[in-house]
Amino acid sequence: MASTVIKNWDNKTWLSSKDYIESFNKFLTKKVKLNPKSKILDIGCGRGKIIGNLSSQLMLKNKPLGIDLTHHQDKDKRIKFKRVDALSFLLKNKKKFDLILIKQTIHLLNFNKIKKLLNLSKKSLSQNGKILIFSLDTDNNNIPTFKLMKTKLLKSLKRDKKIIKLITKLYPYKKSRFIFRVKILREKYLQMIQKRYISTLLPMTKSQIRKGIDEIKYRYKRNIKFRDKLICLTL
Repeated sequence: MASTVIKNWDNKTWLSSKDYIESFNKFLTKKVKLNPKSKILDIGCGRGKIIGNLSSQLMLKNKPLGIDLTHHQDKDKRIKFKRVDALSFLLKNKKKFDLILIKQTIHLLNFNKIKKLLNLSKKSLSQNGKILIFSLDTDNNNIPTFKLMKTKLLKSLKRDKKIIKLITKLYPYKKSRFIFRVKILREKYLQMIQKRYISTLLPMTKSQIRKGIDEIKYRYKRNIKFRDKLICLTL
């Protein structure tokens, strides 16, 4: 998807938990009608745990296809995984998909590539197929942050608003929200920060990360509770 990749966004966090995946897929199947014959493409699939679970749930006859630039040792065996750039794949693709999932990856692209990605994705849909784009809630985000992290996150969310505005001009869509209640030990969350689980942490120095960890220790109690909120655009 982009030159900068995130290796830890779905690795042993609430994002990879059974409760999260089942809750997400319950939300997803309300947005698009799927059956055992459905064909699914996940762009920026990570380890593929979400569509792997969905494959089992729907008893899909065709393995879902997941594409990602990062090679993961523990990728889900219930999917077909391709380590390839999304645009390169879609340019050569001749298959039609009933669902194309783009979860928390579209912000990694510049605006021109977003236009190309959506155009090519539209051409790769079946007659009643849907594209589902998920990104962080831009208006009321609850992710626990330290000062520098919050500054960078707000800057990123401001750009996300521009992306949503761009999509608004290009295609009609339906907007909804997916909310998951997170309860996590502070020490576990600090480990996630150390591993730079979210893109806003990637450019920070080790010194900035250490200072941020000290802020989290001071600001948050032993058990951290918050709502992980995503915007869903259905095209």
